Amino acid sequence: MDDLTEAQIERFRADIDASRTSGAYEPGRWSVAPGNRDTAVTGVLPEHVRLRDTSVRAIESMPGVVVAREAKTAFLRLLARSGVPEIVTSGPGRDLDALRSDLAVIREEQPGCVVSCPFVSTLEGVDLARDVGYDAVQISVPGFGPAAGIYDPLLPASREEVVRRAVAVVKHARAQGLRVTAALTMVSYLNEERLAETVSALAGAGADETTLFDGPGAVGPEAFGRLVHVTKSAAPDLEVGIHPHNTFGLGVACAVAAARAGATVVESSVNGYCGGPGNADLAATAAAFEALYGVRTGVRLDVLTELARMGAELTGHIPAPNQPITGRDAFCWGGGDWVTVEREVDPLLHNCVEPALFGNRRRVPLTPQSGPRTTAATLRRLGIDADPALVPAIMARCRAELDALGRLLTDEEIRAIARSVLTA
Repeated sequence: MDDLTEAQIERFRADIDASRTSGAYEPGRWSVAPGNRDTAVTGVLPEHVRLRDTSVRAIESMPGVVVAREAKTAFLRLLARSGVPEIVTSGPGRDLDALRSDLAVIREEQPGCVVSCPFVSTLEGVDLARDVGYDAVQISVPGFGPAAGIYDPLLPASREEVVRRAVAVVKHARAQGLRVTAALTMVSYLNEERLAETVSALAGAGADETTLFDGPGAVGPEAFGRLVHVTKSAAPDLEVGIHPHNTFGLGVACAVAAARAGATVVESSVNGYCGGPGNADLAATAAAFEALYGVRTGVRLDVLTELARMGAELTGHIPAPNQPITGRDAFCWGGGDWVTVEREVDPLLHNCVEPALFGNRRRVPLTPQSGPRTTAATLRRLGIDADPALVPAIMARCRAELDALGRLLTDEEIRAIARSVLTA
């Protein structure tokens, strides 16, 4: 591969470009399958979805995580700066001055961001959220009858009582001028009839939105689509959101299926942080909507990698190196010469999205599979001007050192080997 000519490379590019479709291909941004933009294949998706970030609330439920105030504030600033249009913070029960400070940080960075107080279940909780300065409240509506007492010290006698209580809290919140989301928790336990009855009652009470919370992660993409359809049929004027968990690695797929069925809000979190199997990952969700389906999210894609890595520092929970979109190796296919040729011909061949779009970067490390082309590219990256005739010798020395050490070489080690060959 080291003797490809520019004419050959241009011929490769022309052949590749002939296979691409506008929209699915945006130079310097992404190159995805045209079927992702064909409504005959995907069904109709909305032009826009709102991503509501739950990272701050979710992080507090993670095992072993205790966050210093200064670190949390820095993370919250960057989160607000990302342009995510809605943020759920910690709820009342925490230090009220700290909550007010959190709201002030968000509004300083993004004045239009809607800040929600999670899981309010009483009139007093609504008043507290109002006094702290929240824009919105999420009214908790468990998916059970008497078993809702697991989450509520006031044991309900029936499903009807659960709904009546929620209706009263919704009405009170609306009277206080708050935006109201009815948070239907444990939604996998709601049959369609009970879901429709509950949604109708909450819509009648004045809720602005109902969000379907799948705590166990027991709802698959198709079932989520069906639940959204039932909700929209029962209350056509009510906005519908979803909160998927990632039990089966399908959090983002559930988000897409729900949006296809008419949901306009998706809750997600940085690195998918939450207790248990986690939520849909904010970066992967935003990237899937924007790049695969052309659905706008309003999120600043270029800060997502920085945000993910700050989240990892904040929590001590380090995502896998190949975490979608933001992982260190999300765009690394090894060090074979074919990888280097692909990058030189067209960077969007194996990497269907441009890493820089998300604040990330490609890595083509020098590995035992690397040939002269990758070796030469590595030397150029390190600012080493090497005679092409000496590249094979540098490559051989690097391979020998890789074998001896049993690991990849650092940049300094590669520089030292190159200097030893070039000055011999």
